[in-house]
Amino acid sequence: MQDQIMPGQKEPADTVRIPVEALRTLLARIFERHGTSAEAAAILARNVADAQRDGADSHGVFRMPAYVSTLASGWVDGQAVPVVTDAAPGFISVDACNGFAQPAHQAAQPLLLEKVRSQGIALLAIHDSHHFAALWPDVEPYARHGFVALTFVNSMACVVPHGGKHPLFGTNPIAFAAPRAGGEPLVFDLATSAMAHGDIQIAAREGRQLPPGQGVDSEGSPTCDPQAMLDGGALLPFGGHKGSALSMMVELLAAALTGGNFSFGFSWADHPGAQTPRTGQLLIVIDPARGAGANFAQRAEALVQAMHDAGQPRLPGDRRYRQRRESLELGVALSEADLAMLTKLAEG
Repeated sequence: MQDQIMPGQKEPADTVRIPVEALRTLLARIFERHGTSAEAAAILARNVADAQRDGADSHGVFRMPAYVSTLASGWVDGQAVPVVTDAAPGFISVDACNGFAQPAHQAAQPLLLEKVRSQGIALLAIHDSHHFAALWPDVEPYARHGFVALTFVNSMACVVPHGGKHPLFGTNPIAFAAPRAGGEPLVFDLATSAMAHGDIQIAAREGRQLPPGQGVDSEGSPTCDPQAMLDGGALLPFGGHKGSALSMMVELLAAALTGGNFSFGFSWADHPGAQTPRTGQLLIVIDPARGAGANFAQRAEALVQAMHDAGQPRLPGDRRYRQRRESLELGVALSEADLAMLTKLAEG
């Protein structure tokens, strides 16, 4: 992720501020103009705008040209209507029908919440879907309902497994959210690769070199050049064999279990301009009241206090929440160039 503006720092001279709702409206206009249904446009626009609002630049408006290019290629169906199947007391299956994952998730959410409340735990398995965004927005709302949530998504093959030579896994992120007493939910969203693919793209665009250990070039040799990683190279898993094992787990949960494609199991060769992975997603939601009773949030808070006492000053999500408060007060920060790009996409 790009460095965020910290308190006391000056914003770049070309920074403009736009209200969150205005940004969502502009993004929805772009999605609908370029081929999605109004319903999908609203859901996707909220996802992108909220990522930008919270400072997740690699998953915010930076992604919009790729969304538009993918829609123009015919690779994804922006008009798809998800098919929700009540598969078992605690299991929901959704066929996204080659549409985006977020509308498929939204279509199944009422039934998922009903099952969690009645069963104590429920799974949502989405297949034939495209997920190209930040993952934390998928789980944070459940924590605000008092639930614990985890989700897993696989993507396109761009990560070399530990000890391997060729890309096989996706960046394969994992997101987790849990409620806590007296504070914002605990939420993290991390790729099982050394870096998010979007951060590699941003570094390449800005001409920045990366730290060692992030990726390899087309020959499988270590490189700090993000463009070399993008041009036939690949990312590495974080933590060596540990990250590689987690990435394998995500492939099994998000693809094998749901019926979606593995990260290596699709090709967009016949759709020039396509950039979204056609894979799967698994979401697990748990009612903690069925286990520890009504004091889960208090126990989470006790853990937070113990972490602070141990010397950890910042929790996962703290910077995101701080950036969110600033954006809601002052407007979402965009560069003049990004705003001009969005305006052009909305008109074209």
